[in-house]
Amino acid sequence: MKNLILTASLIMTLLTSQFAFSQSKRIPASAGRTEYIEVEPGVKLHVTDLGEGQPIVLIHGWPLSDEMYQYQYQYLVRKGFRVIGISLRGFGKSDKPYGKYNFDVFSDDIYAVLHTLKIEKAVLGGFSMGGAVTIHYVNKYKSAHVSKLALFAAAAPSWKQRADYNYGISEEGAAGLIKQTMTSREDLIAGLGAAFAAKGTTLPKNVDKWLENINLSASPYVVTESISALGDLDLRPVLKNITIPVAIFQGTKDQLIDFTLAEQLNKGLKNSYIVKFENSGHALFVEEMDKFNSELEQFAKK
Repeated sequence: MKNLILTASLIMTLLTSQFAFSQSKRIPASAGRTEYIEVEPGVKLHVTDLGEGQPIVLIHGWPLSDEMYQYQYQYLVRKGFRVIGISLRGFGKSDKPYGKYNFDVFSDDIYAVLHTLKIEKAVLGGFSMGGAVTIHYVNKYKSAHVSKLALFAAAAPSWKQRADYNYGISEEGAAGLIKQTMTSREDLIAGLGAAFAAKGTTLPKNVDKWLENINLSASPYVVTESISALGDLDLRPVLKNITIPVAIFQGTKDQLIDFTLAEQLNKGLKNSYIVKFENSGHALFVEEMDKFNSELEQFAKK
């Protein structure tokens, strides 16, 4: 009996040794890139980092996350780009700490990610509120880590109307929207989904559901704070400071961001041009996906 136990023990030892040896020889499948990057003590952002080659960095809109760019990731990675999507703090899978949520904070966080990843000469793209974030970043950090800027249905240069600016949402409209974020967020998000498509059309049911689920993943507190900060932001004075090439993508049938905002950006940004999406509303990244992807690819390669 004793010999039987010793034999079994020896067999187990040999098997364990062989398994450990085989594991030590295994080639890692991961490229060694982390999915979360700490931007300040205790605050990590979710980052999608795929592919090799020239970097394209994408910032989502309100109240979405980096998941909105799933079809851009799929396309651009296979065209030889390294594509990086950043979920701003408070959104998606990123941390949602209590604290400040304004465009200085968002820009600082983007800088921390790009610095950590040692990204250089990236094409920086931003959708809707993310467009305002990227303009603010390029101005604040003097285009650090960035060589080109792409704006997709950007809520800029000013999302809200002002005494000397008759474009964008009215003061009353902005106040009503902010109130909805605090009293009927689910209805607000459903309404936004209905208005995402071009006038007179609707998004496919499953696409609408997908976007709604992403929207609902944001912190309710952050949803209110960030849209309030957007209402306070006026980027008109800083447009003259941006001299890198800028592509402005805009749907002509956008119900949330009027085409006149793209025209205002084009006037203020010295080195810019507009790409019209004739069959798109606010969701141009899915409504005219093929054109969106190919135009972004062409802009990056110029």
